[in-house]
Amino acid sequence: MTKIDTRCIHAGYTPGKGEPRQIPIIQSTTFKYETSDQMGRLFDLEDSGYFYSRLQNPTVDKVAARLADLEGGVGAILTSSGQAANLFACINIAKAGDHIVAANNIYGGTFNLLGVTLKQLGIETTFISESSTDDEIRAAIRPETKLIFGETISNPGVEVLDIERWAAVAHEAGIPLVIDNTFATPIHCRPFEWGADIVTHSTTKYIDGHGTTVGGAIVDSGNFPWDKHADKFPGLTTPDESYHGLTYTKQFGKAAYITKAVTHLMRDIGAIQSPQNAFYIGLGLQTLALRTERHAKSALTVARWLESRPEVAWIRYSDLESSPLHALQQKYCPDGTCGVMAFGLKGGRDFNNRFLDALRLITIETHVADCYSCVLHPASHTHRQLSDEQLRAAGIAPDLIRLSIGLENPDDIIADLQQALEAAAR
Repeated sequence: MTKIDTRCIHAGYTPGKGEPRQIPIIQSTTFKYETSDQMGRLFDLEDSGYFYSRLQNPTVDKVAARLADLEGGVGAILTSSGQAANLFACINIAKAGDHIVAANNIYGGTFNLLGVTLKQLGIETTFISESSTDDEIRAAIRPETKLIFGETISNPGVEVLDIERWAAVAHEAGIPLVIDNTFATPIHCRPFEWGADIVTHSTTKYIDGHGTTVGGAIVDSGNFPWDKHADKFPGLTTPDESYHGLTYTKQFGKAAYITKAVTHLMRDIGAIQSPQNAFYIGLGLQTLALRTERHAKSALTVARWLESRPEVAWIRYSDLESSPLHALQQKYCPDGTCGVMAFGLKGGRDFNNRFLDALRLITIETHVADCYSCVLHPASHTHRQLSDEQLRAAGIAPDLIRLSIGLENPDDIIADLQQALEAAAR
């Protein structure tokens, strides 16, 4: 098999004679067929092909195939956003009356999706610490639990999840482990190799890499034995009357989960990725290996500098040798995690705000993980409605600053941080 940085460029699309070098943008809602039977067989899922871009589109599928190859999966779909990907990943196998177990340090939007929105739809979630013991994870699992959810590297706390251990407990209970691999990307961690069953991404982040395109993805490992636990997953293992009684596991085998996500959820909910945006994602994948290497290398340089500063009360970046998470980082992401770190400054919120306002190169924004260095203070921005006690309960220190290192020269990033710290102290 070719190396992953080569596959970033070539996987999913091999042009023939006279065909475009880049994946072409097929900007069409519909596709022509010559007979009624041809169209009917597509709707019965008896033939593969394209008939309406809400379900599948050639551009979108080629980019999804590239990402599936990089993660080592049997198939993938692109969605309109990372939130849509996480929603689909859960409700593809969980319905009203079911239950989810999730790490409590996940991205705030996903926490709200699981804890509030899905609860309103009848799906309850129990949140537990990412450092929970095996017995604590087991204790959270119920007979109606359908999946466990976590992040390779959490946002914004940048903790590293022990994927292999969580996967083992999930499989012991006969349920899959779903991992959001947004920050690590398949370049720095491939969760399927550690036992995860489904991977999701916000492709808006490193995969796009340029702050241009909102999107998401789900990748199916094809490894989870749905039929072995048929009573837990009737949507995959019993006839689907909306498709003339076909059973996904019987007709599609290892691709049952991802096929259902397309033919059922994308059909009914329609949170699609546009061909134009998929094209941008495809371009981002071509340089993903190069960019993530630079992000991680520069971030380690900046983290070591911050660690040495007297104004810094604490720093969390598992690539640092001093980090209590360094052993997990070395296990799962030995070539580096990502360009995102968290740290706190001495002096309280006023000092934090003066520091942020003094930055010149690094921008204050809600985004993260692209070519621009950016910073966010959740207590003053995304979580400003919460008290300090509520912030701590959500796993966010009141002084936490999330710093995302871009592709600028690290010397320039450090110079900007230094002048902002000095300005805040005046």
